[in-house]
Amino acid sequence: MSLPLVTTAERRHRLGRRHRLAPSARAASVVEAADSVVALHATDAATVFLSARARLAEGGPDEIERALYEDVSLVRLLSMRNTLFAVSAELAPHVDASTARAIAAKERRTLLKHLDEDGQGLDAAWLAGAEAAALDALDAHGPSTGSQLSAAVPALRQKITISRGKKYETEQGVATRVIRLLAADGRIRRARPRGSWTSSQYRWVPTEPWPAAPAAEARTEIVRRWLRAYGPATEADLKWWTGWTLTDVRRALAAVGPDQVRLEDGSTALVSPGDTGPEPASEPWAALLPGLDPTAMGWADRSFHLDPAHRSALFDYAGNIGPTVWWNGEIVGGWAQRSDGEIVWRLLGRPGRTAEQVITTEAARLAAWVGEARITPRFRTPLERELVA
Repeated sequence: MSLPLVTTAERRHRLGRRHRLAPSARAASVVEAADSVVALHATDAATVFLSARARLAEGGPDEIERALYEDVSLVRLLSMRNTLFAVSAELAPHVDASTARAIAAKERRTLLKHLDEDGQGLDAAWLAGAEAAALDALDAHGPSTGSQLSAAVPALRQKITISRGKKYETEQGVATRVIRLLAADGRIRRARPRGSWTSSQYRWVPTEPWPAAPAAEARTEIVRRWLRAYGPATEADLKWWTGWTLTDVRRALAAVGPDQVRLEDGSTALVSPGDTGPEPASEPWAALLPGLDPTAMGWADRSFHLDPAHRSALFDYAGNIGPTVWWNGEIVGGWAQRSDGEIVWRLLGRPGRTAEQVITTEAARLAAWVGEARITPRFRTPLERELVA
């Protein structure tokens, strides 16, 4: 019996509706927008806001700030691929158990190794004391930046030597590493930053760790959601997206029991059980997505929505994608914001006059939403740099 065929056009069509990018499919809440793509990249502070904006029917930056800092219905976790993501509070325990716990344990082992090699007698007991002092300072002083915590806690001003005796030997302060550990363990979280929503100078506040959950069950839940958002996709795509071992990926897939479909190139891919039919039709759509947007970063193989000839213009040297222009599920160009606030974009192909008109309208919508804020991607790409030159 032959497998159901999912065409490239259908894969692109699914993106518009399932990733809430088509106007008629846009989300009613920030949480719904985040859940539609499982998780929003949060390495760059602006990405969370711009990714949510592209998927929201209405609402400005204040609505996203409310979700992050008041309702705490959207939370940042160091998780998949050792990267910072923002996920819904409902999904967070699964992300924590499936991925973040292991990362936190590895981060602690690494710091303890550095402390031991530094030779000043700093050990696990010293680290526990530094962490306790930082938590006490937050209780006493309220939301605090890393600099404020260092001023209040002498232990955080400690310096250690990394890679002593090697040509890349360097002296580092421990404050950032200790704060990172407390956040990875779920004992503190990022609160409102200093400055605007584009700032990464976060204040920190105490919080409670997520409830413990079986890691295997948590991975199964993550895979179930990921397949719904990103299928058709392959085992290799899932391994890349999660950063898990191949064994964990295969066990989670076996627990979900995905269906197989055939792609136009003759290869096979995975979808959620029963998810082999076409997606309901949607109107033509355009989107201006930020660097590291989850739709651009959802697969190891992006060939169905990105012409390989355009990769060098849109990615930095480390493989991070910059701001992109989309037309009906395909990357057709890139965009940037100039210092005067103007949103400028360039097409890398010829999608047609209708596409240009809709993209122009979407660029104006983005400019109005951003207002007086200025966006400079954390990872600069060749095309983005050219557009602002």
